[in-house]
Amino acid sequence: MKVRLLTYTPHPIKAVFTAARTCYSPSTPTEIWSADAPKERMHSLIDKVIGAGHQSVLEHISLTFSIEGISRSCSHQLVRHRIASFSQQSQRHVKVKEGEWVLPPSIETNHSAWEIFQSTLKGIQGSYMRLIEMGVHPEDARYLLPNATWTHLVMTMNLRELYTVCEIRLCTRAQWEIRGVFEAIKEELTKVEDLKGFATYLQPICFHLGYCPEPKSCGLLPVKGSPTIS
Repeated sequence: MKVRLLTYTPHPIKAVFTAARTCYSPSTPTEIWSADAPKERMHSLIDKVIGAGHQSVLEHISLTFSIEGISRSCSHQLVRHRIASFSQQSQRHVKVKEGEWVLPPSIETNHSAWEIFQSTLKGIQGSYMRLIEMGVHPEDARYLLPNATWTHLVMTMNLRELYTVCEIRLCTRAQWEIRGVFEAIKEELTKVEDLKGFATYLQPICFHLGYCPEPKSCGLLPVKGSPTIS
């Protein structure tokens, strides 16, 4: 897969600081923005507010990503996150080419499974192309295509939603491919000076709670109700 940050809200630290400061200050948002506080002070207040559980101020940052070469299985999981905008490559208008599919690691490392996977997909691809050559519309021929088929999309999400989604998708028990998407998204934020501080907030939910809330745990942190949790 390939994930790239395409664009984001200008002056994100200042935008979040102004929103947070407005809640507790007699000054207007315009006055707070114009005062141009030192970056250290802005980060300090933001950390305090987020640490207190008030993530709403993060909604003022919008992030747009290109997500390329993921499976349709992965994209079906991705679009379940509703507070976001998605523009996805259409299988009605774009023909799928041979080899444009995702190979899961558990199959790639198993030679027998790899042979079954590859031969099945090649058979499906051949049937898909023959239907199109017979005059079947691609939008109908695509009904043959498997979940492994590549797709590309643009996703725009505010930072608070990204915070919440990462609590779920960065969990070690999340499915490997979508976890990889959000690991790559977090890495993209670390490359931008004004966003790398926000990247530290993107963690599995157990890191925020101090314990695992799931019925089954990976063992990284104790589960809720454990005697080690006060």
